[in-house]
Amino acid sequence: MVIACIRTIILYIIIIIGVRLLGKRQVGELEPSELVLALIIADLAAVPMQDFGIPLLFGIIPIVTLLCLSMIISILNTKSIRFRAIMCGRPSILIHEGKLNQREMAKNRFTIDELTEELRMKNIYDISLVKYGILETNGQLSVLLYANRQPVTAEQLGIGIPETGLPLILINDGRIMARNLETRGLSLDWLDKRLKERRIHSAQEVFLFTVDEKEQIYLVRKEAEVRV
Repeated sequence: MVIACIRTIILYIIIIIGVRLLGKRQVGELEPSELVLALIIADLAAVPMQDFGIPLLFGIIPIVTLLCLSMIISILNTKSIRFRAIMCGRPSILIHEGKLNQREMAKNRFTIDELTEELRMKNIYDISLVKYGILETNGQLSVLLYANRQPVTAEQLGIGIPETGLPLILINDGRIMARNLETRGLSLDWLDKRLKERRIHSAQEVFLFTVDEKEQIYLVRKEAEVRV
């Protein structure tokens, strides 16, 4: 039992390293080569986990080899546009000036139902409003609306809106995030004062506390525990 746990932990750590090498992407955003790599690694790791007669090294070596191959492919992708096109494909224009490109849709085996679903997820219900609809190499659909259909920005209206910056979490479920507090240039005394202004005596009473660069605060108290 102990050996099984150790083998599983070792393989798990190696797979985690492999996933980290793929970058911070969701499964649906993986390039074809990255998706194939993830599937093969998972299969290679499953065998030595289940069969103790197979030396652990026989599972580690193929996984490490694939990870090295993935790194080489990543480097080649950045160095050669042609190589990247071969490995990852090219974006396809499915909608051009409100008209469907049926040939590209058939080439990518992209159905009308899938296209309309992707558009609805972007709050677009009329294809004629789309100037360009591009199917990216990771399977995501990028959409450019006609200029007169795009949302109006504050800059276009001539309205000046002050920048608030990125809000940082200072209290997360009762825990004070000291690093974020230091990053924002604030002190524990400042935090304690802001809490007391809101009749809060301890960080333990706070579920979420954020502050932006203008010191605008967003605070959520913890809900009272319900006892059954």
